[in-house]
Amino acid sequence: MARKKASPEDRIIDAALKLALAQGWRDLALADIAAEAKIGLPELAHIFRSKAEVLAAFSRRIDAEVLAAAEAEELGSESLRDRLFDVLMLRFDALGPHKAALKRIALDLVGDPLGAVPLIRPTLQSLGWMLEAAGIDTSGLRGAVRVRGLALVWAAAFRVWLNDGEDQAKTMAELDRRLRQAEEWKDALSRLRTRKTDDAA
Repeated sequence: MARKKASPEDRIIDAALKLALAQGWRDLALADIAAEAKIGLPELAHIFRSKAEVLAAFSRRIDAEVLAAAEAEELGSESLRDRLFDVLMLRFDALGPHKAALKRIALDLVGDPLGAVPLIRPTLQSLGWMLEAAGIDTSGLRGAVRVRGLALVWAAAFRVWLNDGEDQAKTMAELDRRLRQAEEWKDALSRLRTRKTDDAA
């Protein structure tokens, strides 16, 4: 069976990750990415306007992989927290082949906070899809709060994952701890709201 030809977008993403690993992200030029992808710079400019957009597209590609895997695993019988844990671990699994490049990118972005700003929105969008895959609603103000809360959980686990071994034991422990902590905060906030409602009655 013939291998499916990679789309120009995928070729650009793959070239960017390859070059990021080899020479870093901060000083990587879009022209370098175009040359590695064997795509003319005008064509690249038509698809992506910046390196941040390339990373956002990579994140969407990972989203699609995780959503398909979560659907195949049928996570409906588990608790919400367990479902979310499983979905996020599926995301780490999907990111696994690219860990070395992502580690290099992350290190460069630590020293370039302005370069990281455009990545905030696509990251939140991806985490919103992870919540939805776990059966957790992300609509409205409450959903926005859930997404931002998960962003804190994800950031902590991601930092551990970057230096974790193949068994991902430390990542799983950190993710479980952070999710339990988030659940405790949510329960405490719910009790506080109930108490305020009772006092006002």
